[in-house]
Amino acid sequence: MRNQTSGGRSPGSRRRPALLWLLLPYALFLVVLPLVNRVTPTVLGLPFLFFWMLLATLATPLAVWLARRGDRARGRI
Repeated sequence: MRNQTSGGRSPGSRRRPALLWLLLPYALFLVVLPLVNRVTPTVLGLPFLFFWMLLATLATPLAVWLARRGDRARGRI
C-alpha cells in the first residue's frame, strides 16, 4: 500500500505554486525581448531596450524573494 498525502497525491508530487515566480525573470529577459527590442522611445534618457534590461535585472531578486517567501509560508523551507 502506498503512502499518500491529503488530496490523493503521492508524497513526491507536491505542488509548489510559489515557484511560478521564478518564471518571471525568464519571461522578462527572453519571451518579451523581441517586443521591446527598440531604441525609441527613450525612458529616463536611456534607450528603451537598456531600460527594459535594467528593469528586468532589478525584478529578478524580487521574484526570487517572492518564491522563497511563498515556500516558507507553506513550511517548505
